[in-house]
Amino acid sequence: MKPKDIREMTDAEIRAKLKDLKGELFNLRFSLSTGQLTNPMQLVNCKKDIARVKTIIKEREVSKAQ
Repeated sequence: MKPKDIREMTDAEIRAKLKDLKGELFNLRFSLSTGQLTNPMQLVNCKKDIARVKTIIKEREVSKAQ
């Protein structure tokens, strides 16, 4: 997921995306612990996507406060 795509979303869509990504991360961690995860890079990519979404949420909060 690219930051440009996230910035084009509304605040509600971004929060929903964050919730979906956290659910996906939970499922990936569960798969890892049971030994069913085939591609460990999915975990890394999911964490990076969560960080991108949180960064953009924070940017919007700071811009609204000014």
